[in-house]
Amino acid sequence: MLPRHARCGVSVVAVQAALLASSSGVFAQGSPRELPAVTVDAPTTARSKLRKPAVQTNAVARRNSAKPERRASIAATSEQEAGGARASLDQPAAVSRYQLPQRSFSITAKEADETINLKDPEDAVKYMPSLFVRKRNDGDNQAVLATRSWGLNSSARTLIYYDDLLISALIGNNNSGASPKWNLISPEAIGRVDFLSGPFAAAYPGNSIGGVLLITSKMPDKPFAVAKETVSVMPWNQYGTKNTYVTSQTSAAAGNRDGRLSWLVTANHLDSYQQPLTYTTFGSVFGVGPANTTGAVGAWNRTGGVANVIGTGALAHSQQTSGNLRVAYDVSPLVQATYSLGIWNNHQTSDPQTYLRSTFNGQPTFGGQGAFASNKYIWDQTHLSNAIALKSDTKGVFDFDLSASSYNYLQDIQLNPFTVAPFSATQSGLGYSLNGKITRNDGTNWQNADAKGIWRPFGIDGPHEISFGVHGDRYRLENPVYLSSVWYATSSTGTGQLFTTGIGETRTGALWLQDAWKIVPELKLTLGGRLETWRSLDGFNINSNPTAISGIPAAPTPVFVPVAKNQPGLNSTNFSPKASLSYDPNKEWNITASFGESYRYPTVTELYQNITVAGVATFANPNLKPEQDFTGELNVERRWNDGRVRLTLFKERTNNAIISQTTNVTNSTGGQTPTTTIGNVDAIRMQGVELSADKDNVMVRGLQVFGSVTYVDSRILSDPTFVSTIGGTTATGKRVPNVPEWRSTVGVTYRPNENWAYTVAGRYVGKQFATLDNTDTFAHVYQAFDPFLVFDMKIHYKATQNFAFDFGIDNIFNAQYFLFHPFPGRTFVLAGKYTF
Repeated sequence: MLPRHARCGVSVVAVQAALLASSSGVFAQGSPRELPAVTVDAPTTARSKLRKPAVQTNAVARRNSAKPERRASIAATSEQEAGGARASLDQPAAVSRYQLPQRSFSITAKEADETINLKDPEDAVKYMPSLFVRKRNDGDNQAVLATRSWGLNSSARTLIYYDDLLISALIGNNNSGASPKWNLISPEAIGRVDFLSGPFAAAYPGNSIGGVLLITSKMPDKPFAVAKETVSVMPWNQYGTKNTYVTSQTSAAAGNRDGRLSWLVTANHLDSYQQPLTYTTFGSVFGVGPANTTGAVGAWNRTGGVANVIGTGALAHSQQTSGNLRVAYDVSPLVQATYSLGIWNNHQTSDPQTYLRSTFNGQPTFGGQGAFASNKYIWDQTHLSNAIALKSDTKGVFDFDLSASSYNYLQDIQLNPFTVAPFSATQSGLGYSLNGKITRNDGTNWQNADAKGIWRPFGIDGPHEISFGVHGDRYRLENPVYLSSVWYATSSTGTGQLFTTGIGETRTGALWLQDAWKIVPELKLTLGGRLETWRSLDGFNINSNPTAISGIPAAPTPVFVPVAKNQPGLNSTNFSPKASLSYDPNKEWNITASFGESYRYPTVTELYQNITVAGVATFANPNLKPEQDFTGELNVERRWNDGRVRLTLFKERTNNAIISQTTNVTNSTGGQTPTTTIGNVDAIRMQGVELSADKDNVMVRGLQVFGSVTYVDSRILSDPTFVSTIGGTTATGKRVPNVPEWRSTVGVTYRPNENWAYTVAGRYVGKQFATLDNTDTFAHVYQAFDPFLVFDMKIHYKATQNFAFDFGIDNIFNAQYFLFHPFPGRTFVLAGKYTF
């Protein structure tokens, strides 16, 4: 199975490369004056700034006669940018290249390295306004990005790119298997991170409702190498679990530029012991566990019902290794080709801890609770990504940008026992059944391809800059679950009997056009539109029902009758208009008003994936409608050479919002199984205000102050299909799930000289609900979504030109809070880095 998928991934990229190669030839022949012929002369030294032609015809003549120059990467890094006193205040390369209408927030590698306990790439956005990453532990492979109006279960409502590779997993819209593939990126490879708010650019699909995060690698222009070792230590004491969890991480990067060729290779290895990610709950009587046991910890659930904690759920040890190669080649002084290859491997095991003891012999027991078996697993994953691109950077009448990427689950297999061992006066009930389940995702894959052009009919400084493009994507889900006779040592298909399966595919094609019109130098109107056609196909599910079995299925293999279902195909074609008006009364002030309509289509897992992961069961909905979103905002910004303050007013309405709900369902043994269902909500509305500020040299030279505050009034306008689980409740008029009213950041960094940086920063997120009727009002219990205030600190010391050391503490005051899962407590971080 593994070789077949490997060949599939390589062949897809090969086909895409051939298509791009042929396309590039057409472009080159069609505009020879803008794309000069390839020359074999050795490049000269790099120029710090790209040439800007004053007159087009003269510029072409100079390019054709001058000696070729070694160009900086089209995707500029922080070290290569020119601008003000702080590079993060400069306009992102993608924004300036395509005249994108969104306002941006940015951070450079240097700023992140000095001020953030940067253990994973997603840590870089920790203090950006309105952003929050659901990172439950170091190396978390389920870290979803939440934005100002969309919460922690909205992975498909934000686009995240690493250079030309889309690392958002639009295979789903959840905080588990569809989480962004951050693990492909080594923190040492990051050059700059930029966040663009809102769905206002026609160049991006409707998944940009929440925004677009652009991570740019730092491609070198001279030899370099860096190695970093990071260790984090977290003491933990919650319910009946008390331990200290340690993570070690080794990362390295190296690169060089030699003539036309530049390359960057990175590697990362992480060994992480994690605090409990879930807990196993039981019962309807407070403090009372399963029959003939003691040790249950009396607890409530988030809606006020009994949810006694009888042990941990997922208690994981993860070993992850990733590598990434990026190569750039200057086909000509004005055209660059790039290729990147990424591979990520994860071996993760989970060994639940029980709090129960048998009243028969006083020994630990699972008490017959099968939920412990769902959280006992061995999980092996190997994922492969490929991305290629060909871009011109003439700054002339025409430029182009061709890119394609592919992501493949080469191996993704999780092994679970089917249930726990029998429990009685003569049986301890501490072990697991010999039979089990094999959950597979290998074969799941997706591809994206884009062809973009920029037409400047009046030159680089002309009144019109027209960009346009075509997009295509394909997402394929393969998720069979097999039964096995020996759960921990079995073939990839076990007994060959299917327990469940989910198969399906979605495809999207799009055309888009945008005109950035400088009416006068101070006033720019950007108009755009995106035409998209989407369809789902090949949807197929199998669910199994036991026959002639009561209670817990027996070993070695229970008998099941599969129930097959061919799902209906869906399709939709939609047009999304965009408009933005930007006014610069002077160089310090900017006022921008923007509007965008967008469509977010159901993902293949929302349609077809029925699965249980870490004890949480999810049931898909094959009849979902696309989301239709209308977003508007008004930005007022004041800039200084070393700072900025921005006020944003925004309002958003979404029709047919696709929202998932998780509730506890009592099973046949008295335990509780978290169960997620997915459906359309007729209409929701979100409106609010965001204020952010960032300034260097405040009162004291070297003192930087930054902060933000965001308020969101979210409401469910209509949900006629809502069915109350407790009776007498309604969803209409309630707050939108997973969207807090308030969130804020505040921090200071003091740099007394070039060698030291001291940072203290705080993050606050207010109460958010997880249920449509807002009945989850109980706080500080497992599965609740608590408000929290967390402070972090970091000391960065550059000891020599080569050596740097960091000491930091995340969650200084050890705040304990739940966002469904228990989140990390006080964590000590020590890092050392050597740059060659």
